[in-house]
Amino acid sequence: MTAFEQGRATERDLLEGRILVLTPTGRDALLTCDLLTRAGFATKVCVDLAELCHEAAQGAAALMVAEEVLRPSARTGLVAMLELQPSWSDLPVLIFTGEGASLQGRAPALDLLGPRANVTLLDRPLRPVTMLSAARAAVRARRRQYEAREEIERQELAVRQRDEFLAMLGHELRNPLGTILLAVEILGRGDPADAPKQHDIIRRHGQHLARLVDDLLDVARVTSGKISLQRKEVDLHDLVSGCIVAIEPAARAQGLQIGLRGDTEPLVVDGDTVRLEQVVSNLLANAVKYTPPGGHVDVWLGQEGGEASIRVHDDGVGLDEETLAHAFDLFSQSERTLDRSQGGLGIGLTLVRSLVGLHGGTVNAHSDGRGSGSEFVVRLPLCDGAAPPIEPRAHPRAVAVHRVLVVEDNADMLELMLSLLGHLGHEAHGAVDGLEGVATARQIRPTVVLVDIGLPRLDGYGVARQIRAELGSSVRLVALSGYGQPEDRRRAFEAGFDVHLTKPLELADLEELLATPPAPPMAGPDGPTAALAE
Repeated sequence: MTAFEQGRATERDLLEGRILVLTPTGRDALLTCDLLTRAGFATKVCVDLAELCHEAAQGAAALMVAEEVLRPSARTGLVAMLELQPSWSDLPVLIFTGEGASLQGRAPALDLLGPRANVTLLDRPLRPVTMLSAARAAVRARRRQYEAREEIERQELAVRQRDEFLAMLGHELRNPLGTILLAVEILGRGDPADAPKQHDIIRRHGQHLARLVDDLLDVARVTSGKISLQRKEVDLHDLVSGCIVAIEPAARAQGLQIGLRGDTEPLVVDGDTVRLEQVVSNLLANAVKYTPPGGHVDVWLGQEGGEASIRVHDDGVGLDEETLAHAFDLFSQSERTLDRSQGGLGIGLTLVRSLVGLHGGTVNAHSDGRGSGSEFVVRLPLCDGAAPPIEPRAHPRAVAVHRVLVVEDNADMLELMLSLLGHLGHEAHGAVDGLEGVATARQIRPTVVLVDIGLPRLDGYGVARQIRAELGSSVRLVALSGYGQPEDRRRAFEAGFDVHLTKPLELADLEELLATPPAPPMAGPDGPTAALAE
């Protein structure tokens, strides 16, 4: 909670926890307030019903009013104020009555403020212990009402955030989908010479969709504690430099200058390379997104206070105080305009904070206000030792021809996979459900089987178990699924899969998978082609 929010909360508690007192004489009111104050209550004496109504509208735990001041001509405002309370509110009104007043024939005090008023009668002469007991009960009841209001407000805020997120998600998904569909139409009708351009458009927007889905899944995994780090020694110089190289084309297209400065000595941390790349890439993408053409994005890398420090500074739109306080909240964005020109789902900084926290680090945001740019600072614990070289990821090509079986119930995906495997030089076969996949495996004896998990007739786990039982280690079983949680991977390995890949499948992952030569066929009791058990 920010200092501003703490100040408001303190002020609210003072207002909502106080008892307002109105009696015919000031002496009675002062004596009542003195008794309540010594018992720990906050009190305020009101001079008339008009002031009582005004103060009650600002916030109060209860009203203590003498029956004598509730004359018909004067109590109209109080009745109106009580009737205008919001649905969550039922302000307690404690009325000091004459002795036995509630039992006599004159107008009962219970009806003085209308049937909807929350009235408690305190007959005089009143013992102090009775007054304090009634005050405590009223304050406890009132605090429960305020707690109910806060819960209602939290629920309403959650609904608003959900609706805003769904609107943003719809916008962010429709844009690349619309572009892809239009490019496909042009491919079918246009000049073949334009095909490379349309292919590039489809590839870029398809990758954008994949990143959106990955970010959504990652933030869900991190916030629910279902992610683990693959730690090793990482040189931040190489990592940050690589991220800058990756973002430079987008920065140049927007007319921005982006640079790296700071220490040149190795800056080694114990971390997950992929996750730290996500952190830096998100901060760089954010800086580029919110910096107008002609601006600058500067990255400083070095040591501060015995920790590795990454500072990403831009001279873009900046952040006001309220936005800065919630910069790392889920679905929070600095601007939500109708054109959505800057895009995004408002989850990048939430993911940054969570991933940095998993590494034992901190991340903070700084800005002097709108138009003054912003700076995000990541600090990570250093580790001893020289930085190991970060080897670029190789994209090996297959060294042997595989007989590949693809079990996939999506006809379009199956056709594309078979075509791709053919282009890569492999013998490709397909099946559209689990039972057909098992039967086809029995017939062709594949060396690699790519299996979707959500299959009709027999799911992917059942397919893996049956094929593994027959072919043993002579076949490599690969789960290809849209389900990528740790529990999904565990179930896949338990079923006999060797590899678990999440959709969409990267071509480099497929090429790396098929780079291993086929295993020799397994010899069974009846030779290498023993039939699968029915």
